[in-house]
Amino acid sequence: MSAHRWALWTLWLALLWLAGWALPARAALQITDDRGVAVAFERTPQRIVSLLPSLAETVCELGQCHRLVGVDRYTNWPAAVKALPRVGGGLDPNIEQIVALRPDVVLMATSSRAAERLRALGVKVVALEPKTHADVQRVMMKLGQLLEVPDAARVWRAIDAAVSAAAQSLPAGVRGTRVYFEVNPGPYAAGEGSFIGETLARLGARNIVPAALGPFPKLNPEYIVRANPDLIMVGQRSVDGMNQRPGWMAMRAMHGGHLCVFPAEESDTLVRPGPRMAEGARLMARCLASRAPAVARAGGRP
Repeated sequence: MSAHRWALWTLWLALLWLAGWALPARAALQITDDRGVAVAFERTPQRIVSLLPSLAETVCELGQCHRLVGVDRYTNWPAAVKALPRVGGGLDPNIEQIVALRPDVVLMATSSRAAERLRALGVKVVALEPKTHADVQRVMMKLGQLLEVPDAARVWRAIDAAVSAAAQSLPAGVRGTRVYFEVNPGPYAAGEGSFIGETLARLGARNIVPAALGPFPKLNPEYIVRANPDLIMVGQRSVDGMNQRPGWMAMRAMHGGHLCVFPAEESDTLVRPGPRMAEGARLMARCLASRAPAVARAGGRP
């Protein structure tokens, strides 16, 4: 190679090197959250604060519980999270405490009002809010991508298969049981369009609250009396005073004893759209198999 060509070659390499130096470093990964906001990360987040129980539970189900450095006041599963700092609730988080934990990312619901405040302080936020079975799957895949967990799809398939197994365990006689599921006092119900309603449908039950009313509508108690469900599912926190509601003791579910009252721990499992959805399906299946009117007519044999 001539001296002239060598000089040109050296100059070309130098220009390439300078061009590469001038370009900003590309983010290692980018996540578009449920707000439609693209959040870029230079490296996989190692320090995570979660402001929604179902998101913390999903992180742990993916085998990444050790990355959590803070959770909201309601997160209580699995046991490993109970020792973590509490940073308030999703709607009233302690911003200063969150920042002090130096998180690489804060996971929260889209309904949380803290996103902009945290972003202004230089904290990355990913907002994800599962409401249906498809949402639970999508959120699991998103978190799998964010945390670089390669088998997130396998984890979801196991959950989905367990819901199907719960449905297959039920006797044919309980199919079509008309169910009212009360999420909390108000009363707020789980409608057909909620993940709870979808689980009930997969179990073969009929929800008295149509999808048109929304996933978790607040109902007039008289609506439930008129609907006259065969079976009521309710958490222990909500059952107090239920028999004092006007007209309720006349409903077939109440006077016939077709009522399942879930203790607090089971109620948490049922109302969180996350990896414990399969356990929630088993709890609802157990209720149907033991308390549905068809079972009672058969002498209590599921």
